[in-house]
Amino acid sequence: MYKLSPTRIYIILAICLAGIFFAVPNFLGDSVKLPSWWHPVNLGLDLQGGSNLLLEVKIDDVIKERMGQIEDEARQAMREGRIRYQNLKTGADSVKVKIDNLNSRSKAISAFRKMNPDVEVTENADGVIEIRYKELALNELKLKIIDQSIEIVRRRVDETGTTEPSIQSQGSDRIAVQLPGEQNPERIKALLGKTAKLSFHLVDSRTTAADARRGKLSNSSRLINSAEGETLVIERKPVVTGEHLVDARAAFDGGMPIVSFKFDNYGGKKFGEATQNHVGERLAIVLDNEVISAPNIQTAILGGSGQISGNFTVESAQELALLLRSGALPAPLEVLEERTVGAGLGSDSIREGITASVIGLIAVVAFMLAAYGLFGVFTTVTVFLNLFLLLGVLSIMGATLTLPGIAGIILTIGMAVDANVLIFERMREEVKNGRSTRDAAEAGFNEAWSTIVDSNLTTLVAAFVLLYFGTGPVRGFAVTLAIGIATSMFTSVTVTRLIITGWLNKYKPTKLPI
Repeated sequence: MYKLSPTRIYIILAICLAGIFFAVPNFLGDSVKLPSWWHPVNLGLDLQGGSNLLLEVKIDDVIKERMGQIEDEARQAMREGRIRYQNLKTGADSVKVKIDNLNSRSKAISAFRKMNPDVEVTENADGVIEIRYKELALNELKLKIIDQSIEIVRRRVDETGTTEPSIQSQGSDRIAVQLPGEQNPERIKALLGKTAKLSFHLVDSRTTAADARRGKLSNSSRLINSAEGETLVIERKPVVTGEHLVDARAAFDGGMPIVSFKFDNYGGKKFGEATQNHVGERLAIVLDNEVISAPNIQTAILGGSGQISGNFTVESAQELALLLRSGALPAPLEVLEERTVGAGLGSDSIREGITASVIGLIAVVAFMLAAYGLFGVFTTVTVFLNLFLLLGVLSIMGATLTLPGIAGIILTIGMAVDANVLIFERMREEVKNGRSTRDAAEAGFNEAWSTIVDSNLTTLVAAFVLLYFGTGPVRGFAVTLAIGIATSMFTSVTVTRLIITGWLNKYKPTKLPI
């Protein structure tokens, strides 16, 4: 035990120095500018202050929209099959149509089943056919909507520059968003409240709004309002949608703010074909079911790029560009709950957490000094080193420290000496049995090793279970606990062994001071 190789010594010292180096930013003030790779631990919402939003994903709106698409497909299928029908209408989660003729009804059912493999078609005694999603397909659709919504929310929040936001699902249709440091969530709410579904539609020049109101509106067109108060008739089928946008930026044209955009290859091809075949006609740019601009197509736009002009300010142009870059939400979001944690409350939490940590540290150190004398001093060194290593690892990982995370650190302080207690007690037993100083010290480390591993491994398993199944604060506690276990095992066994070995080799004592 007392013959450590130089390589092993250098590795232990290198790990300790690296931990101290990366922990240093945590003790510097906020006024000190540090490089991006050398930064302190991020503070969570409960320590830094900030905003907490609970959002509801309006899944029912998406299902109703999908049912509307199925209605259009059903209408087209019956038109192609020359099937007479009545009362075709869309409900909240199904499409119903009445067909009196038995043969026509069977023909329609067959056509409907071919439309979409995810729908089921049923018939009741009154000759009414009902089309709805299969239960498995409906559940998959709901999960997909939630996952897509979380991803889009994360993109939008990241674009605002918010540091270490926490965005995760809660229940079956809700998203919890925590924004550390954000004291005014109105800007974020405005961004998240917009679905940002963008599409480009040709304006139906053959039908006026007045004709449409009198019932002279074809099934392929629809009425829509513009941001300037104009009512337009546009084609239902879009030329291209915002799904094919790859970039959007705020820019200026003639001194006026605009939004420039770029399509992918498919979108650029479709957009180019539409503008080439409809020169002189109007193209409506629709955002969230409102026309924001409807310019005339002056010439074909074949480069896959274009621009949106309107009554933009610089801020609104930047906001629209951000929304288009991050993508459209699959479903509207509604803010159910909003809480703001003041920075003062966060400071109180930090102060109380530090106080508790210091009290715990003093108690542990006092016990070890009283129980083991000089070896208690060695343990005190490793406890402080363990704290540096823990902070260093958290900083390297870019982890977010929360109030439960501080509780994990306090627990780690107490657990950091467990291994030393086992080792030192084993040394005492060996000394009582008459073994020499060096043999007793070596036996203390070797014989206690299996017990140390078993005890820490069971705690580590519990930490991983909390990390896997827990959310929010529970995960913060689990992260600091797991890292604390790893660093405490390193310091309690490896570093303590190095210190005791150096002491034995230098002073060559005849009796262990424990």
